[in-house]
Amino acid sequence: MQALKPSSSKLTLIVASVVFLLGLAGVAHGGRRLISSHDDNKPCKKMTVYYHDILYNGSNNTANATSAAVTKPSAALSRSNWSNGTFFGMLVVFDDLVTEEQALTSEPVARAQGFYLYDKKEAYNVWIAFTLVFDSKAYKGTLNLMGADLMAEETRDLSVVGGTGDFFMSRGVATLSTNATEGYFYFRLKMDIKLYECYVA
Repeated sequence: MQALKPSSSKLTLIVASVVFLLGLAGVAHGGRRLISSHDDNKPCKKMTVYYHDILYNGSNNTANATSAAVTKPSAALSRSNWSNGTFFGMLVVFDDLVTEEQALTSEPVARAQGFYLYDKKEAYNVWIAFTLVFDSKAYKGTLNLMGADLMAEETRDLSVVGGTGDFFMSRGVATLSTNATEGYFYFRLKMDIKLYECYVA
């Protein structure tokens, strides 16, 4: 039996419909167009910010704390290879300050809101997922980041998997480095963010 072939008018109608729907998708995105880098060394947007985490210590830092453990680590598993423990199984939820300068008291540019969990028995290591919520003179919108924070490494990369507002559908890499620590209850990360897909109006 011979297959039915669409007539040229039907084919034209299908093509026109697809073009129309793609046009609507562009309108839905506010008429933005994608600018992506063809050279991996030249991002379409980059910035450096500092992420400050103040973990609730269970007693006297309630007013200043920006993160809290919501599960206890598994004592048996986290001490199976390390005498001091690795916090394996502990989940921390945070609403942390992000600044343009290193000082905790400097002007905030965003909040980092999300969680990290200690996921390695043999060493300190976390998996982290969070949103940078920008509400500053420079930027409005969000960036979503996630990945393994290999804490023993001098630098480590997280994936930037999307965004909104000034960062609409952006993708790229955030390179983290530990910039300061105070025991278990405060750390500051330097975040070099490079976006390789940016949408512009």
